[in-house]
Amino acid sequence: MVELDFEILPISLLGDYLKVADRSIQQNFDNLTDSELSAGAFSFYTSVSAVFSSKIEGEDIELDSFIKHKKWDVKFLPDHTQKIDDLYEAYQFAQKSELTASAVEQAHILLTQHILQKHYRGKIRTDNMFVTTSDGKIEYVACLPNKVGTELSKLYNDIASLMNIELTIEETFFFASLIHLVFVKIHPFDDGNGRTARLIEKWFLARKLGDNAWYLQSEKYYYNQHQTYYKNIRLLGLEYELLDYSKGLPFLLMLSHTLTADNKA
Repeated sequence: MVELDFEILPISLLGDYLKVADRSIQQNFDNLTDSELSAGAFSFYTSVSAVFSSKIEGEDIELDSFIKHKKWDVKFLPDHTQKIDDLYEAYQFAQKSELTASAVEQAHILLTQHILQKHYRGKIRTDNMFVTTSDGKIEYVACLPNKVGTELSKLYNDIASLMNIELTIEETFFFASLIHLVFVKIHPFDDGNGRTARLIEKWFLARKLGDNAWYLQSEKYYYNQHQTYYKNIRLLGLEYELLDYSKGLPFLLMLSHTLTADNKA
């Protein structure tokens, strides 16, 4: 089991996670392969990632339409595809980049080209951040703006530490999920936090385990289970300063479930 002093990652659940983790993670991961639709500059599973991560955030586009646009150059109105195009570009960037603070900032710049004004892209927020329900109620108060930079630096330092140690595949899935969860709870940017967190999760897997990680349909699974996905994120509490990570196991297990999920939309 990992023995490291982390600056922000709470690892008290690692033991419980390892007790219930699916023993077939390695075999199922090794069985991941690219799609026969991938050819040249087009990647089917990058399309899956970009489409379903965007759909989680409310974008109205179907995978079939995006594939027609991306692979066969079918023309749609720009508003229908441009945010997904941006996220696709961010995934492509991550696939050839180390997972570092500056690289995450660049990925955020790419994926928010049609979400945020230029001076907000890749920059940590300076205002309070509240996550609200569809009827306008506050359901989460994120990290205070004067602490965002410090908390985010701690997370990047922990990621760097993890890059330098050997992890089992079960530990790797645990930490990928935990990084996702902590990033979302910090909520460091004015927008694009969910998209960035899901990208970082897969990015971490790929840097530790290899390119098979990019074939994992985690974003599609989260979309298909989006009510559970958000419920599990909310389990930790309503305010950043009072988060209870001991309640995080249901969320942390979701990533490994992706390997055995049917994933039909």
